Amino acid sequence: MNYLRNTWYAAMWSQDLEPGQIVGRIYLGEQVVLFRSTDGKVSALDDICPHRFAPLHKGYLVDGCKIRCGYHGLEFDGSGACVRNPHGKERIPSAAHTRAYPVAEKHSMIWIWMGDQAADPDLIPDFQLIDDAQPELVSRRDWMKMEAGFELVVDNLMDLSHTSFLHDGLLGNEATIKSDTKVEQNGNRVSVDRIARNVPVTKFHDLQFLRDGQPVDLWTNITWQPPACLVNDNGVTRPGASRVEGTGVYGIHFLTPETETTCWYHFVAVRQNPVKHGEPLDTQIREQIAEMRRYAFVEQDHDMIRAQQQAMLRAGRTLKEVSLESDVGIERYKRVLRSMMEAERAQTRSPSSGKTQIPKAIVA
Repeated sequence: MNYLRNTWYAAMWSQDLEPGQIVGRIYLGEQVVLFRSTDGKVSALDDICPHRFAPLHKGYLVDGCKIRCGYHGLEFDGSGACVRNPHGKERIPSAAHTRAYPVAEKHSMIWIWMGDQAADPDLIPDFQLIDDAQPELVSRRDWMKMEAGFELVVDNLMDLSHTSFLHDGLLGNEATIKSDTKVEQNGNRVSVDRIARNVPVTKFHDLQFLRDGQPVDLWTNITWQPPACLVNDNGVTRPGASRVEGTGVYGIHFLTPETETTCWYHFVAVRQNPVKHGEPLDTQIREQIAEMRRYAFVEQDHDMIRAQQQAMLRAGRTLKEVSLESDVGIERYKRVLRSMMEAERAQTRSPSSGKTQIPKAIVA
């Protein structure tokens, strides 16, 4: 499968890689080992020792900053260079090195660059809203492995009409099916805005709003930016009132391909304009929000998308989707992503042309 490579992908939450810890992952079909030295620096290497091809994540850290192969003891620093051969005269062969991937930490996340162009930290997607939020308004920084290709998960998020069926009662209901929908594109970002007016309040939104079970106006605004980072601004307000008079959450989603049929899914929520109910209720609400989101992703979305992926694989043939009006956001983001991937492939075919050109925004 082709991927957009010269871009930043979410590798893992910073909290999940402690000093001295080694973690093996597969990103974009490539084996990677991440480790954090005792001074806090994160490194990412090709997860294979050049000696006998043992996975380096099966080894351990020495001197707080070098990874030792667990098979024959060669040691590698964060640049991928072999710095010690414990055998014989301890000569280090010139070929004893492994690839190092650029990494950076921002917005509570470790980001990794899988391409061959120079990595620019300024291109890390802006999720400052995580950093700016008061800690009590941020849910757990959670993650899961999805047994489906990342685009199927992005499709799921870019068409939130499914909440009326798959998440009936929790995030949507029958009354939210026919929502006013608008698609916008700003550069290479694509947004789908939906609003359902004067509808029964869902369990998720009633929990954090007035807790009175009364009808509301429910909005969802999901924005995708390449390669697979999304923010879902969703909430409720009294029928006819402005959004600022209501409350909701920013649901943040980071998708990173593992293989063609699996991906890493990182998610967190930031409450917006929260209704204060007092303690201990506010803390309980924050935990319930995290639990409801995990339930929706693991028990509902994942179960359906995994079955969708398996059905596509069993078909063993090229399938052509039937498009609905609700698919317009999916079709738009895919056009942007395909254009960026084609530009990158063209750059690979013509390496003398310089830096990768980011395509102009595609107009529908």
